[in-house]
Amino acid sequence: MSDRGRAINKSRDLRSARPFWRATPNISVDAASTANSKDYDAIIIGAGISGALMAEALSRQKLRILIVDRRDPVRGSTMASTAMIQHEIDTPLGELSRMIGEKKAARAWQRSAASVARLTQLVEDLQLACSFEARKTLYVSGDTYGARALKQEAEMRSGIGLDAEYLTGSALAERFGIDRTAAIVSKCSASANPAQLTAALLQVAVSRGVEIVSPLTITDYKETRDGVVVATDQGQLLTTADLIACTGYEYLSQLESKSHQVISTWALASRPNTPRPEWLKDFLVWEGSDPYLYFRSTPDGRIIAGGEDEADPLAHQDQEKAKLKFARIIEKLRDIVGIDIGKPAYGWSAPFGTTTTGLPIIDRLPGTKHVHAVMGFGGNGITFSTIAAEILAARIGGNKDADEDLFRYPK
Repeated sequence: MSDRGRAINKSRDLRSARPFWRATPNISVDAASTANSKDYDAIIIGAGISGALMAEALSRQKLRILIVDRRDPVRGSTMASTAMIQHEIDTPLGELSRMIGEKKAARAWQRSAASVARLTQLVEDLQLACSFEARKTLYVSGDTYGARALKQEAEMRSGIGLDAEYLTGSALAERFGIDRTAAIVSKCSASANPAQLTAALLQVAVSRGVEIVSPLTITDYKETRDGVVVATDQGQLLTTADLIACTGYEYLSQLESKSHQVISTWALASRPNTPRPEWLKDFLVWEGSDPYLYFRSTPDGRIIAGGEDEADPLAHQDQEKAKLKFARIIEKLRDIVGIDIGKPAYGWSAPFGTTTTGLPIIDRLPGTKHVHAVMGFGGNGITFSTIAAEILAARIGGNKDADEDLFRYPK
């Protein structure tokens, strides 16, 4: 083994303050203290939503799978998710088309929509108890994307077969009581309790023979002709045919790139039964502004809202800044839709990874054949994690996913 570092991924404080999901039931999963074997078909680093979806997909192939995490399962960056499971990518279709070409951008958006549909079916098939609900999305105009831009965006989405209804300012005011110049209504989205979803998926994987060990850190690895040898902080050497890093925003050090950044975000949750428009129980809402606001409701009538992102990867650790961010989110909620949540019941902040294009990286580590990484999920963590599980399950099963070229590591 080389001694290129005692941890192969960036260590970060993944969240701070009080994430709402931590107070919800059925989010714990038992883990062993040591691995039962020394040889596996796949080792997954990370027991969050990405690792859970990956394990569920791979476990259908009856592989010997080990999940490791330096924290307890579910207790990493998944706790910071607001579970806005949107098919809309952070980068609008028109802008993404200018970046990577119309055909590739269309495929990326179509795949994103398809992944939400497949996740919805998966939750239904496995009967996962996680407050999963099909939702529509309301994308309202803002200081970055006005009426003209949204009209063009809606036309482009419709042109590639995606559901997109353009609303004028008057139609928006009549249907939703929102005073903005335009909006787009789309159908293919969802929401959930991300911690419960992750725990339920891990439990399904365990029922199929998947092992979970935590706390356990992979400190180093070396690729061989047939797979990968990994070293752990317990002094073990484990072998695996494939090593998959599902480490959220603690990305692999070898994948540092100017096209990938870690930034900070803030979110809050209101008390139950907060007065809100009746239509909000069916919609996720976000705006075309920078920084933007997004919000939704929960089955018990809470409002979950977030945004106010900053490019500084450490800004989320500033408690005084958090107070200002929460106040701004509350103010924008009141201004846009007339919701007054009062003092929030929960507030939290976290770093998250994003890329220049808004598309994730789902690829082999450069120069390797058996080391895979998924990262840069932006505001689409659960959606892109679903795609990552599909792509890597196909690859490890000896097949090629038709869209894997869209998510290569940027050169």
